[in-house]
Amino acid sequence: MSPDVRDGIRAGLPFALAAILLGISFGILARPVMGPTAAIVMSVIVFAGASQFAAVAVLAAGGGAAAAIVAGILLNTRFLPMGIAIAPSLPGGPLKRAAQGQALVDASWAVASLGDGRFDHRRLLGATIPQYPGWVLGTVLGVIFGDLLGDPSKIGLDAIFPAFFLGLLVTEMRDRRATTVALLGAAVALTLIPLVPAGLPVVAASAVALLGLRRA
Repeated sequence: MSPDVRDGIRAGLPFALAAILLGISFGILARPVMGPTAAIVMSVIVFAGASQFAAVAVLAAGGGAAAAIVAGILLNTRFLPMGIAIAPSLPGGPLKRAAQGQALVDASWAVASLGDGRFDHRRLLGATIPQYPGWVLGTVLGVIFGDLLGDPSKIGLDAIFPAFFLGLLVTEMRDRRATTVALLGAAVALTLIPLVPAGLPVVAASAVALLGLRRA
């Protein structure tokens, strides 16, 4: 194992703890909506907290499977600008690059950033290694012990998700350009929230991040 992968694992451990807590919250919310097995399988296969919460929210509100899938896809399209940003830093052919892209999650993307438009693909992989089992474990715990824990909001689990992304944002605001992009993204999202379906404001806001690709 290379030193960069080990560095990524160490950097990803705090996020793994957050993933466990978020997974517990997801397991609690998803179990009565889709059943225990489907909730765990979804976390194993999808591994995307925001889209999974969105899909469960649609199902809990009475929406169908198609609407839930579309909601999840809309939120996951934020990975398109993130993938475009990291693509030049991934070595190998198309299949190898696609395989490395499976490690792309929000926290790992931030950890892998070198701050100058380049990314360390080994740190990306290392940061994801502890997060994935943490997310699945958290879901299992939420499904099994959900009846004992009750409403996630009563024990503060509902605050973890926004705090998690706020922490990622703060670490990325290293210079004036990053701060400008973050503020523009926030303005776009806040403007669109009352006007378009759920998920689209996140997609539009993430597209603003492409401005950060411009070289000085």
